[in-house]
Amino acid sequence: MPENPSVSEGSTLTETPAGLGSRLPAAGAIDRDEILDRFLDWVAELGFELFPAQEEALLEIMAGRHVILSTPTGSGKSLVAAGLHFETLARGGITYYTSPIKALASEKFFDLSRSFGADRVGMLTGDASINPEAPILCCTAEVLSNLALRYGDQLEADSVVMDEFHYYSDPERGVAWQVPLITLPNTRFLLMSATLGNPAPIKERLEAFSGREVATIIGHERPVPLEFEYSELPIHETVEKLVAGRRSPVYVVNFTQRECAELATALTSHQLTDKEQKAAIREAIGHFRFDTAYGKEMRRFLGHGIGVHHAGLLPKYRLLVEQLSQQGLLQVICGTDTLGVGVNIPIRTVLFRKLCKFDGQKMTILSVRDFHQISGRAGRKGFDDRGTVVCQAPEHVIENLRIDQKIAADPKKAKKLRKSNPPERGYVHWDESTFRKLIDSPPETLESRFVVTHGMILDLIQRDGADDDPARKNFWSLRALIHESHESPERKRELISDAAQRVLSLYRAGILKLRSDVATGYRWVVLDENLQLTFSLYQTLALYLVETLGELDPAAEGYAENVLSLVEAVLENPDLILRRQADKLRDELYQQLRSERVEYDERQAKLEEVTWPKPNAEAIYRTFNLFREKHPWVAGETVKPKGIAREIWEEYHGFGDFVRKYGIQRSEGLLLRYLSQLYKTLAQSVPDELKTDEVWDVLGFFRAMLSRVDTSLLEEWESLLHPETGAGRLAGTDQGQHALEEYELLVDPRAFNARLRAELYQLVRALAQRDWEEAVACIHPESGWDEARFDEAMAPYFEEYEALVFTPEARRSDLTRITETGPGRWEIVQTLLDPEGDRFWFLEARVDLDLRDTAALVESGQLKEALLRLERIAR
Repeated sequence: MPENPSVSEGSTLTETPAGLGSRLPAAGAIDRDEILDRFLDWVAELGFELFPAQEEALLEIMAGRHVILSTPTGSGKSLVAAGLHFETLARGGITYYTSPIKALASEKFFDLSRSFGADRVGMLTGDASINPEAPILCCTAEVLSNLALRYGDQLEADSVVMDEFHYYSDPERGVAWQVPLITLPNTRFLLMSATLGNPAPIKERLEAFSGREVATIIGHERPVPLEFEYSELPIHETVEKLVAGRRSPVYVVNFTQRECAELATALTSHQLTDKEQKAAIREAIGHFRFDTAYGKEMRRFLGHGIGVHHAGLLPKYRLLVEQLSQQGLLQVICGTDTLGVGVNIPIRTVLFRKLCKFDGQKMTILSVRDFHQISGRAGRKGFDDRGTVVCQAPEHVIENLRIDQKIAADPKKAKKLRKSNPPERGYVHWDESTFRKLIDSPPETLESRFVVTHGMILDLIQRDGADDDPARKNFWSLRALIHESHESPERKRELISDAAQRVLSLYRAGILKLRSDVATGYRWVVLDENLQLTFSLYQTLALYLVETLGELDPAAEGYAENVLSLVEAVLENPDLILRRQADKLRDELYQQLRSERVEYDERQAKLEEVTWPKPNAEAIYRTFNLFREKHPWVAGETVKPKGIAREIWEEYHGFGDFVRKYGIQRSEGLLLRYLSQLYKTLAQSVPDELKTDEVWDVLGFFRAMLSRVDTSLLEEWESLLHPETGAGRLAGTDQGQHALEEYELLVDPRAFNARLRAELYQLVRALAQRDWEEAVACIHPESGWDEARFDEAMAPYFEEYEALVFTPEARRSDLTRITETGPGRWEIVQTLLDPEGDRFWFLEARVDLDLRDTAALVESGQLKEALLRLERIAR
């Protein structure tokens, strides 16, 4: 099997020597012919011969035009983007690269760093990140959109590359791809995608807004041609045939996470790898920790040369699959269709299990764009002479063909064999003609998806305030944005009306204030200066959350839990987890009703009423109905009461405990994302003035949990919070990735104390469960405790008492004493709660931090580790 490339198809940069940065002309040199010659010399050294579309695009870039580039995957769009970066840097400008997902932005960050030099390339996960002062900046489309909203034409962005630009038409995210096009009039754009469809409407609007010509370049030549096959073999036979025919790696396209896992499980019983390949996989995996509930399954799949890749996995598992794929060690990747975005997994064959998917409302045949986007992953430039796209016939059709073959061989079997019917749900019929039609059809024309949100309004009002131009009226930027949007005149009128309603809502909630100009009497709209610096309205109904929180009594018992319930009510439902909660409650009720010998009909009626836990549902629905009456913009939006995080907090579950309790091992990533969104909303949408000590404890608890499981998602947004610290500049090192979080601990006593208590209670929980391995993980590595020492220390306690109590009562504040004994020094005493209530036993711990040099402390990475240094457990 040929070695896999180390970059995604279409990328040319990591295949190149690191010399492009050294070819930049001296400062101030702006001769475009010289710039082009230097760039083409670099290309020539690579041994590349430019495709006509690449050559034309580079000439248009050097001429100073916008470029819309639509060519197949693998045709070198990345090289054209490098040309724009090079030309912009040569003129002393700032250039951005944007993509739909952080993973792709990260790949380009490393690619560009190798080619231009690490000092010239940065990555933004918000206002601060890795080398944010660099002239080339990589980020997601949403990050650039937020910057464009906040700074408008004052943003230093001479050029922007928007990769995977077909996301402009995405119903949920498309607005982020449109905002830069209508807010940055002085910026030059390179819009790239393999599936743009008819780009004429985009071209016309961009030219009208910027006054700059737009060159449209459409190419159809693929460096790696595709061949298409329709398979009527069972899926496992198709996979085996492809692997045996040396057409792996095979990307099997699934449209649900469950299908991914089930197929991977089934394929482990087939011989896809030999002993040498398995040994190479084991060596590459090394000491990677498969330390969550789904870890053993992932290890087993990978051991057979099978990768699983979908959003339900923890980020660290997805990254491992990508790394093993790049090394050519995996034969099959069972992934969802999101893998078609361009994540760095080299593929030779794309295998569609189905041609229909659920689009959010109904089952439908794949769009031409989706089909071409996913198919385009097949074939690796420089490694394959052709790529293969295979489509499976529907399963029942394959089964019926087998029956026909059996009947043809033995007509007597006709009476015994019954043919299968199409599935009643989750299916739309396709056949080979459907497949061929998708192959031959052009992608659909992109549609504008512009919307107005509360977060957008806040950004624009802050921009107006920063401009401080008395000639401009209130909401000037907001009105201009809607006017420039790519919507119809009728839709723009609707957007103006919607924006007015949202502004009024923000004013009624106290988020917006009126400030009067004494001299002129003019009244300016500004943000409430009492809001925390990081205040944000991430969720659609976050304004309901803010208004309703103001009606709660912070001194009332259960206030923190009620805050948690309100936060959960404005988050999207993680349906799988909620179904599992409902199933468990239904099973428990079923057993109870059976034991009580309730009649069948009555029993079934009661079971049908069971749903997932909805704490405070009655009050939430009542307050939301009142909110809806005051805020017409709410329209069809509604709250969604649920109790996932509340159950975890009240029961003080560990992440793995909750996963095992509800059997959601295959969807750990779904729970992680939900809790990450909960933490983000709790931290930034709940005003600090409404956070009691117990609310801070809730924040500390979930922060500690997320850090222990996988920090990838959390780090993506936490670096937004404190750009004024400059800590993002440390992010080039492993320690620096945590710098902003650690800085927050040092400057915010509430956050620091919350973390201490969270670590302390995690330790007590581990002791109560007699989980000595977990107890070791809860304390500082230099504490000198191992599992044997914990066992020895706790043995006398468990001789005296049958259990260590770990209920909410065990976390009462009067059982915990944290005393600051000096700068960076704390002593902690935690009383252990026994069943008899004697309270004779306790543990002592300390925290030692050198606060004389905060930056050095952060950079050293000490705060990444558990802070507690356990000294003794005694009576």
